[in-house]
Amino acid sequence: MKNKINIEELLKGNRVSLAKAITLIESKKPSHKIEAQKLIDQILPHTGKSIRIGISGSPGVGKSTFIESAGLHILKQKKRIAVLTIDPSSPVTGGSILGDKTRMEKLSREDDVFIRPSPSSGASGGVTQKSRETILLCEAAGFDVIIVETVGVGQNEVTVSNMVDFFLVMLLPNAGDELQGIKKGIVELADALIINKADGDTINVAQKTKSQYESALKLLVSHSFWKQQVISCSAIESKNIDKVWNMICEFQQTSKSGGFFQKRRAQQSTDWMWSLIRDSIETKLKNHPELTGLIPKLEEMVTKELKTPQMAASEVIKKFF
Repeated sequence: MKNKINIEELLKGNRVSLAKAITLIESKKPSHKIEAQKLIDQILPHTGKSIRIGISGSPGVGKSTFIESAGLHILKQKKRIAVLTIDPSSPVTGGSILGDKTRMEKLSREDDVFIRPSPSSGASGGVTQKSRETILLCEAAGFDVIIVETVGVGQNEVTVSNMVDFFLVMLLPNAGDELQGIKKGIVELADALIINKADGDTINVAQKTKSQYESALKLLVSHSFWKQQVISCSAIESKNIDKVWNMICEFQQTSKSGGFFQKRRAQQSTDWMWSLIRDSIETKLKNHPELTGLIPKLEEMVTKELKTPQMAASEVIKKFF
């Protein structure tokens, strides 16, 4: 990169240095990747002191309004907040619609807030592959609360739940008798469900939806130390936002005192290591000179059922090693 990252300024919370550092780790240039790894190694001792919150929910549920309302409340507790919003990449141009700063207009004007939109680039669960490193950089820059907003329910949300301390799924009030089309797996991953837009004519519907999900959660096996909660709120009216934040604080306190917080982060780090190993092996495998011509042929044979996937995989592995 043209301008070298000033680590001292980054550790002081300088936004320009932080933004440059994130741009560096998002770069796909091989030389930048080496620089980025050195940077992460240097700032690692200054990380880990934040509470990491993942927020997911279908489009239109009001995630941005909720984050702005919650963010303004958290600021009153003298906390610095970083918001990492993962934008859907355009399937045509690969670009992303980075409109988050306009959607969180009040929050973005605050001195103790850093909002960084990142294109998802087709990453699993709408979470950019560099989100973990970005979290570490924000922590090194002194941010106390890191919020990761994902594209939405329906993709592999395991990715975001595996990089945060508290995973929150947002839902809309549902007038129907059936629960919303939300996968059981995502509900199981959630530490809390938030029914947003509990205002105006939908207050009663929101209460009914809340009761439905409370009943549904009784059938699931919860954490040994934490019972999943359902809270109805109105982000636009800032109603019950304090209740949501108090719940997150309670979770953090309870999980730390029982040692679960540290165990969860340790497990996440191990999972991250293996994820990087898999990605690295797959990249090297696809670029292996003896395999670049063989893999497409094997794929075609598998498609035409001339070879089983197991046979094709064994052939690739044998050649590779």
